[in-house]
Amino acid sequence: CRIGVQAGVYWSSFTPEGFRGWRREGRDGPRGRLEQHGPWTCLLLGHFGFLVCDSCVFLSQIINNYLERTQGEAVDKASSSVMHFRDSKRKVDYVLAYHYRNRLARHLPGRAPQERPGSPGPEVIELCPLDALEEEKRLQREEYERNLVEAGLEIEKDPENKSQGLSFVRIHAPWQVLSREAEILKIKMPTKKVYEITEEGGILKKLNEIWCKLTKPLQPQLLTIFIYYFFLGIGTLIANHVYDAAFPLHDLLYQEWARYGVFYKFQPIDLIRKYFGEKIGLYFAWLGLYTEFLIPSSVVGITVFLYGCITIESDIPSKEMCDQRNAFTMCPLCDKFCDYWNLSSACATARASHLFDNPATVFFSIFMAVWATMFLEQWKRLQMRLSYSWDLAGLEEEEVKKLTWSDRMPGYATNFGLILFMIMLTFSAVFGVIVYRITTAAALSFSTKETTRSNARVTVTATAVIINLVVILILDEIYEAVAKWLTEIEVPKTEKTFEERLILKAFLLKFVNSYAPIFYVAFFKGRFVGRPGHYVYVFDGYRMEECAPGGCLMELCIQLSIIMLGKQLIQNNLFEIGIPKLKKLFRKLKDERTETKETDTNQSKDPQQWDLDYSLEPFTGLTPEYMEMIIQFGFVTLFVASFPLAPLFALLNNIIEVRLDAKKFVAELRRPDTVRAKDIGIWYNILSGIGKFSVIINAFVIAVTSDFIPRLMYQYAYSQNGTMHGFINHTLSYFNVSHLKAGTQPENSPFAHDVLFCRFKDYREPPWSQNQYEFSKQYWAVLSARLAFVILFQNLVMFLSVLVDWMIPDIPKDISEQIKREKVMLVDFFLKEEHEKRKLIESFIARDQNSPRSCSLRGRSTTIPLLADTLWAMGNRKSAPALVSIFWQI
Repeated sequence: CRIGVQAGVYWSSFTPEGFRGWRREGRDGPRGRLEQHGPWTCLLLGHFGFLVCDSCVFLSQIINNYLERTQGEAVDKASSSVMHFRDSKRKVDYVLAYHYRNRLARHLPGRAPQERPGSPGPEVIELCPLDALEEEKRLQREEYERNLVEAGLEIEKDPENKSQGLSFVRIHAPWQVLSREAEILKIKMPTKKVYEITEEGGILKKLNEIWCKLTKPLQPQLLTIFIYYFFLGIGTLIANHVYDAAFPLHDLLYQEWARYGVFYKFQPIDLIRKYFGEKIGLYFAWLGLYTEFLIPSSVVGITVFLYGCITIESDIPSKEMCDQRNAFTMCPLCDKFCDYWNLSSACATARASHLFDNPATVFFSIFMAVWATMFLEQWKRLQMRLSYSWDLAGLEEEEVKKLTWSDRMPGYATNFGLILFMIMLTFSAVFGVIVYRITTAAALSFSTKETTRSNARVTVTATAVIINLVVILILDEIYEAVAKWLTEIEVPKTEKTFEERLILKAFLLKFVNSYAPIFYVAFFKGRFVGRPGHYVYVFDGYRMEECAPGGCLMELCIQLSIIMLGKQLIQNNLFEIGIPKLKKLFRKLKDERTETKETDTNQSKDPQQWDLDYSLEPFTGLTPEYMEMIIQFGFVTLFVASFPLAPLFALLNNIIEVRLDAKKFVAELRRPDTVRAKDIGIWYNILSGIGKFSVIINAFVIAVTSDFIPRLMYQYAYSQNGTMHGFINHTLSYFNVSHLKAGTQPENSPFAHDVLFCRFKDYREPPWSQNQYEFSKQYWAVLSARLAFVILFQNLVMFLSVLVDWMIPDIPKDISEQIKREKVMLVDFFLKEEHEKRKLIESFIARDQNSPRSCSLRGRSTTIPLLADTLWAMGNRKSAPALVSIFWQI
């Protein structure tokens, strides 16, 4: 536990006598001393593992959660009734919950009933199997609680007055126990400040003061927080159903953090850490930084979108496509039932595509790649700052003996096979949606209604995306359960190893599930269509679907936006609110149905805090919270070239998500046991991998999916006047309608006799060429330019990312200076200690030299034990034998 580590004099003795001596150092009594030199006392119960960090601003009134009636102040009865023992003084630090079932008293013939001490009725002698199981659980509970009492804890139990029901064991940790365990664990506390870091002056100080004044309304109020660390040993009893649950009680944080009305305020990260522990505190610190970084990316994304809106009227290719005077007669979109059509009918699609397919998107892709690097670098700096202030730098991880490869081979083989099967299941779902798109488009083209045929593409795209969203939501839930089961059969030895392997499997499956439909639209749709007269067919007669006349980028934008917004709205918000409430209602109905109608005279009418917390959903970990944000981070970075508004929607979602997660942790979930962690673990590596992968994806989206490279090539290589006039005609190839296969010509077409050539979007030789319908030279030139752009874009962005990484140090300057000063003070302390030891040895040697020779041997015999005792008392047990040996040599 970090207790405000500062370079200074640390007092490591945590005995009650030492604490009283430390309190007496204050000039104005204990309260004045604590307010001046630190807001903390840290009380650690080592054997049982839960930690209570209590604010000591009013230590004269509150000591170790023990309420004292001092200075004539009355105790709030409502507060003490829900958070304290019946004496309204001792605070409840931890709660154990269990269900009990009392046996009916029956006497065997010829035996007298035996009285149980403290019980009003006779002891049951004849036991059924269920009674024997209950008796075994009762004995285990009594033994466990007796051990708690022997260790110094104080417990309070509810009387078991009914035949069956729910009961609670409330635990209070006295100060003597906490100080004893803190002494064993050598918790350090600062007693006084030795120096202060000099603040920078000049204009930076003025700007900092102005910033502090402007953000003062955004700062949350400070609260008194209690924190509890993991209750060791109880897990096995819960797994064996001896106890149902073990949890600390909820106390504060709702008003200043979990309400939607404080969405504009900064998060109280230090209070979150004190309340939930370092692991959850790091998550909310990361989420807050990520949300803050979405602000500049949202501004730039909106600017790019507005640039597209402003320049849409001056976009020459869109104007050429919408100009009805340009008689671009296009080839039929399907066989037999589709007629020739005019390119100007796709005017709306072309204009909408320009909103996202314009030169500004290239700049935005580069910006987002650098943005991802800056975000990760800034998080490393913030994490280092938190690690220093929370004393996480020296946190050591548990090392265990690893299983051999032969031991893990069965689990690995099962994992590989099942994960491969799940990935193939995702691809099968995507392929099923593709078949749906093809068949539905063909079916709508048969319709006799003109409006149905004209809106067929929009109808198919919208319904297919919704089906994709539903399939993704269903498979996400399945993959989460499968990933957990696969991790369990690997038999990881530590909780951290289990969590890392679970995260990797769940992320791999959910990544493929979430992005597979988007990858299909971005890189595969329309690439294997063929050409008129030689189309590619599936299922004997269904043509492969092709992109819209304006390209696939608009459809990619629609696919990305619906899936992203749908997941955020349904999975991240509705599920997080609805599912815990439904589980809470189900548990309540189940308890009411199983409990009898007997009344408990000792139970108060108002529900106690432990009753309310028991009805909440148990905390299952941070993996779902991180996972949804990591998937969102992928939506923001991977395909941002096709949807510049993705950061804006992510920002709006996260503003709600922060308070939604806060409310869930405070009001919908039981308060979790605190777990210490020095970083966010494997999630950082996943974020870094997504950031690097996004560079490649955006390079291919710009080069392959959009028309940026063909437009650039036309303007600087093929245009006669260096403008975009004639670009649409340049990208359309000719096809002789007489070369259509028999049975594929449009039926009952009014233009059949007037159309000699139809156009299609591709770079191919015209029918009057010797190599008719082969790829033209323009095709290979554009393909070379696309590949060159991918290489140039990737290397440029990677260079900028490395440059940003090099320019931003991982450790903030003030933290590095603080660490250096602490190291210097530590070295000075040890040098001073060694100097004192040397003076002590020299004094013993001088005294032996001044003594008579006849008494020199006797003097040495008494000096050596005295020297050893002195060194031993100074705490240097390892140095004592060596220094005594050196003394004998001297």
